[in-house]
Amino acid sequence: MSLIERDKKVVWHPFTQQQTSGDPLEIVRAEGVILFGANEKEYIDANSSWWVNVHGHAHPHIGKAISDQFQTIDHVVFAGVTHPKAVELAERIVAKLPAKLQKVFFSDNGSTAVEVGLKMAFQYFHNQNQDRKRVVALDGAYHGDTFGAMSVGQRGYFNAPFEPFFFDVDYLDFPTEEDQDAILSHARKLFEMEDVAVLIVEPLVQGAAGMRMYSAEFLDQLTAIAHQFGSLVIFDEVMTGFGRTGKLFAMDFCEHKPDIVALSKGLTAGVIPMGLTVASQKVYDAFLSEEKTKAFLHGHSFTANPIACAVACASLDIFDQKETFENIASIESWGNDFIEELNTVSCVQNTRQSGTIVAFEIETREGNTYFSDIREQAYTYFLEHGVLLRPLGNTLFVNPPYSISKKEYHRISSVIINFLLTIDSVS
Repeated sequence: MSLIERDKKVVWHPFTQQQTSGDPLEIVRAEGVILFGANEKEYIDANSSWWVNVHGHAHPHIGKAISDQFQTIDHVVFAGVTHPKAVELAERIVAKLPAKLQKVFFSDNGSTAVEVGLKMAFQYFHNQNQDRKRVVALDGAYHGDTFGAMSVGQRGYFNAPFEPFFFDVDYLDFPTEEDQDAILSHARKLFEMEDVAVLIVEPLVQGAAGMRMYSAEFLDQLTAIAHQFGSLVIFDEVMTGFGRTGKLFAMDFCEHKPDIVALSKGLTAGVIPMGLTVASQKVYDAFLSEEKTKAFLHGHSFTANPIACAVACASLDIFDQKETFENIASIESWGNDFIEELNTVSCVQNTRQSGTIVAFEIETREGNTYFSDIREQAYTYFLEHGVLLRPLGNTLFVNPPYSISKKEYHRISSVIINFLLTIDSVS
C-alpha cells in the first residue's frame, strides 16, 4: 500500500475539504529551501512551510541543539520547576523586546499564545475588581483556532459553526489610507467608555486575511488611544515576528508598544511547536497576591519543553548572525524587483510588500475570497513547476526561508509570472 493510500485511510488534514481536495503531496525529505517528494522531485518551499521555517530545513545548528538537549533534559514539569534553557530563552527574548515587556509565559503554539494573552488581559482587570470585559479587534483578523482566538478573529468563513459560543467583540474596519481618520474616531468612541479590557491586532500585516498591510503610523495612533483610556494592548506577532517585516518584530516600527505580545512560528524556526506570551511588569504585578486564586491558573503539558527551548535558543543564535539580516535585506530587494514585474501583468491587483512578504490579488469575477476557484488552479500549476505555494484564495504571496538564494527566489517569481500570463491569455 502506498503512503498516499495509507494516509487516506487514517489521516484528517487541516484546512482541507477531504472529499474534493485530491491526493496530498508526498514529501519524504527536506533540506535548505527544498522539499523532496516521491521520486526525489524537488519543490521550492516558497511559503516557509506555513510561514514558520525561517532558516531553511535541516539546519545543522538546530539539529545539534536538539541532540545536545535530549542528552541533558528531554522534558520536565514546569509548574514549580525551572531549567537552564527556559531561563536562557526567556532572558534572550526579553532582551530583544521593548523594555516594558518583561515576563515570559510558555505555551505550545500561536493559538495558545494568543489565548494566554487574552486570559491575562481579562484576569488583569478581574484581579483589580475593574469591570472591563469588552474587546476591540480589526475586521479580517485571524488569531488562531482555539475558542478565544476565534472569538477575536474574522466572523464567518472558517468559524461559522462556532460563532454561537464566541464572546462579543467590537470590530474596527481594516485601515485603508482613505478612512484611517474615521476608524480612529470610531476607536476613540469605543475606548472612551472605559470598559474595554483589551485591543488585539496583528501588527502591520493581517496574514490569513490575505497578507493585508497597513501603516505603523496608524497602529501607533490606535495603540495610543487604547492606552489613553486604560485598556491593554496585545500584538499578535505569531506571523510578523522574527524578521518577516524586515525587523525582528513588527512592533520595532512603532513608537507605542503593546502590553502583551504573542510569539510562535519563527520562534523555533518551524522545527518544534512552541508559543510565548510576553507581558509587561505591570500586567504581571496584578497577579501577585496572598490570594492563590489571583494567580494565573493556566498551563500545558509541554510548557517550556527543554528541547523546544533549546531549538528556540538555536534559532536566536542564527538571528544574531549578521548574515541573517543581510539575507532578509536581499529578499526585500528581490521582492521589490518582483513587484515591478508583477505590475506589468494586467490580471494583477494591489501589489504590496512588507519585509520578506510580497503579496497581490489575481483579478477574478468572484472578487476577493478565500474560496476562489483560482486557488486550486494556481496551486496545481506551481507544484507541476516545482514550487510549493499555497494561495489564500485569489491572493498569492511569497514569504520564503531567509536562506533562499537569488536563483531560487527568481525561480519562484518566474513560475508565478508564467502562471499569471496563462491567466492573461485566457481572459
